[in-house]
Amino acid sequence: MQQDGKLFIGASRNPDDSINKPEYLDLKFGNRHGLVTGATGTGKTVTLQILAEAFSNAGVPVFCADIKGDLSGIAAVGEAKDFLLKRAADIGLDPYDFQEFPVIFWDLYGEKGHRVRTTVAEMGPLLLARLMNATEPQEGVLNIAFKLADEGGLPLLDLKDLQSLLNYMGENATALSSQFGLISKASVGSIQRALLVLEQQGAEHFFGEPALKISDIMRTTNDGRGAISVLAADKLMMNPRLYATFLLWLLSELFEELPEVGDPEKPRLVFFFDEAHLLFNDAPKVLTERVEQVVRLIRSKGVGVYFVTQNPLDVPETVLAQLGNRVQHALRAYSPREQKAVKTAADTFRPNPAFDCATVITTLGTGEALVSTLEGKGAPSMVERTLIRPPSSRLGPLTDAERQNVMSVSPVAGQYDEDLDRESAFEILAQRAQKAAEARAPEPAEQDKGGAAGRWTLPGFGDDDKAQPVPKPKTRSSGYQRETVIEAAMKSVARTVATQVGRALVRGILGSLKR
Repeated sequence: MQQDGKLFIGASRNPDDSINKPEYLDLKFGNRHGLVTGATGTGKTVTLQILAEAFSNAGVPVFCADIKGDLSGIAAVGEAKDFLLKRAADIGLDPYDFQEFPVIFWDLYGEKGHRVRTTVAEMGPLLLARLMNATEPQEGVLNIAFKLADEGGLPLLDLKDLQSLLNYMGENATALSSQFGLISKASVGSIQRALLVLEQQGAEHFFGEPALKISDIMRTTNDGRGAISVLAADKLMMNPRLYATFLLWLLSELFEELPEVGDPEKPRLVFFFDEAHLLFNDAPKVLTERVEQVVRLIRSKGVGVYFVTQNPLDVPETVLAQLGNRVQHALRAYSPREQKAVKTAADTFRPNPAFDCATVITTLGTGEALVSTLEGKGAPSMVERTLIRPPSSRLGPLTDAERQNVMSVSPVAGQYDEDLDRESAFEILAQRAQKAAEARAPEPAEQDKGGAAGRWTLPGFGDDDKAQPVPKPKTRSSGYQRETVIEAAMKSVARTVATQVGRALVRGILGSLKR
């Protein structure tokens, strides 16, 4: 059934339930993005699993989130269960082979996978404001904070760095407002309280170093298969905004770091965005517009983005228009909104004269879907009622012992397990405050005029305000090798080079300063 350059999805059915023809996804159109939709229990997770398997076997790395834990079974050999064998026979899948796939487990909390972190600076003010549900004045204060950090050589790595900088801004609000516009102490205080809430929700696990290297989710194995990065998201889903912001940040990093490749023969990476409605719920217009820009432009970087959600109405029309490969599982039509969703889903397909899409969508069985993929010169194929192929890997989760065994032989084992706390804004501002206090000690009368902090030289605007050298990172008994002084310095330089102009470019479309 497999064809070179094509991924086998399943086989279409005729109106009399006889098998019509195999359905494929053309690998060269894999970076044209896609949509997998359907009600709960209709087979979306299995569709995601078989697509990830197919891309991996084709040598394409995959990143996906495991919402319920079921997707972890992709790392184990499948089992010959009766209903799987029957489906394979029904669609003519012969031979039906079982195999495990190369998987790297990730987890923001470091419990069910390797730690995933980014720095506050790499997140950028726009996504951080989205994470905190900040108001427009609060977002303005965040933009000023990032500008101060850029110009003052103050690396923002974790939440305590940002808290320290906000403290400084609150203490010097009057002086800073004359240069950057109004900085309200009330807005600063609101942001600090929001950061405290984020910290209590576990967001502090996400910010820090060592930061995730994009290359580590774009690995291939020695036998040419693409590694499947599986993000453990069952605990992360307790904070939906953090989940959506994390995946959006990862998309923006891919967009910023990867070079243009045009239209490759196969994608460089396929990114599955499960529970995609969380990305767009209550999203401000500027964020939705920038998501649409990234989805439209990231294809030229060789990245395919596949949104997985229950309802096609969850995705804005501007984004929906960019999704060429469609797998529509069953939808229910009990409410007016559900009926509208059915009509919307049916209208997005190229019609098939053999059946009525809107009627079929409500009668599809589990593991059955309407499928339309790009073909020829990039036009969508006629929609077909399709039996989705059974997976080759395990259908169901790994045990804890199996997961730990996969993690122990992971190519990134030991690289992200320990926190790296190098000198950053928190330490630099503390040093400057101490020096200012020492310099002013002989003049105690002046201490009553607002304190030492109130007379600091503004970061980046005084001759005495120089960035501190990066000290050698501490070593620990775990055996994990920290960055050398040169490596840390090079990273620090790379993050701050061309600060006034470069920051806006480095953060790219999603993380740039709001203009």
